[in-house]
Amino acid sequence: MKQLIILAFAIFFASAAQVNATDALVSTEWAARNLNNPDVRFVEVSVEPGKFERGHIPGAINLRWHTDLVDPVRRDIVSKKRFEELLSELGISNETTVVLYGDHNNWFAAWGAWVFTIYGHEKIRILDGGRDKWERERRPVSNRPARYETASYEVKQVNAHLRSGLQDVLAVVESEKPGALVDIRSPQEYRGQVIAPEGIQELAIRAGHVPGAINVPWGSIVNPDDGTFLPREQLKKIYEERGVDGSVPVITYCRIGERSSHTWFALHYILGYDTSNYDGSWTEYGNAVGVPINNPAGTVWTGK
Repeated sequence: MKQLIILAFAIFFASAAQVNATDALVSTEWAARNLNNPDVRFVEVSVEPGKFERGHIPGAINLRWHTDLVDPVRRDIVSKKRFEELLSELGISNETTVVLYGDHNNWFAAWGAWVFTIYGHEKIRILDGGRDKWERERRPVSNRPARYETASYEVKQVNAHLRSGLQDVLAVVESEKPGALVDIRSPQEYRGQVIAPEGIQELAIRAGHVPGAINVPWGSIVNPDDGTFLPREQLKKIYEERGVDGSVPVITYCRIGERSSHTWFALHYILGYDTSNYDGSWTEYGNAVGVPINNPAGTVWTGK
């Protein structure tokens, strides 16, 4: 009898681990149990320089948002060819479960998840709560760089529909195609009182938001205590109350596309809505000639 009980518990925990592993989000508990899992690769994407080098999840590798996940010459995401080379160099195969995490509430980790998903990587996860939650729980960190044997990564499909451009946004604004626009910036940015968050360089000439866009700040969909995403039903209610129910394609945007990647992840992976990210965001739209804006604050120019 005792052996049967032990076996039952083992099956239960193995099953629970399997279920959690197939979700888009993994908990810090799941991550701790899978630190030595050869089929799992932890990837940090932080924006603060030197943070990874000072300490990271043991065995994790580092992707630099501003050099590895974007094109170094033109404003664009990393090319398909370079993406394949990079993942091969890091020992990531098409079958590897990639768990992304980072600072700033996983903003840039979500950007990484968006890029990985565009290039068709199926086993993509985000560590719920990110780096801050891992550190707050005093879980192990290491400053030793991890080394893995090279792999042979191949992009088998490109999901270009997950990325929107200026013309896609204008098509929704001009009612040429159905869609919902979600501005995830702060209410002050949305109203045109400021162009960028405090302490961040202003990159656009005009203040305001895309006409017809609704404002659901990224911070309203996470727990204030630990940065984890709110439960699915709560997220669903938040967006439905603002008219976003998944009945039409959704386009998210912010200032440069990283905060909107965070909301894109919630809408695409957690709620299952047809969602694309407009990474040109307000930096492009607020500088574009001949496009309409909405500016409730009446400031329009420079946001002051």
